[in-house]
Amino acid sequence: MFKISIVDTPAQRRLVVEGKLSDPWVAELRTTCRNASRDLDGRKLVIDLNSLTVISREGEDAILDLMKEGAKFSCAGILTRHVLKRLARRCRCQP
Repeated sequence: MFKISIVDTPAQRRLVVEGKLSDPWVAELRTTCRNASRDLDGRKLVIDLNSLTVISREGEDAILDLMKEGAKFSCAGILTRHVLKRLARRCRCQP
């Protein structure tokens, strides 16, 4: 299972990612983030990984690329937080 929901507020556009981030869903995340980055009108793009249950190696690569592009992330859970911090150190970004 994989699902991405978009929640728009005046301050941010939040992409709520749920389920397993693995092939073939990695491409879907990249496409959705690219499309969501358009027309932000000064708002922040936040990728919410609170409901993510699995992150494959390809999923980690996608998250790393999004970090390098300036995306901000929100997460809960020790493992997801650890993965984000490790990736942030690799790209020298803030998670």
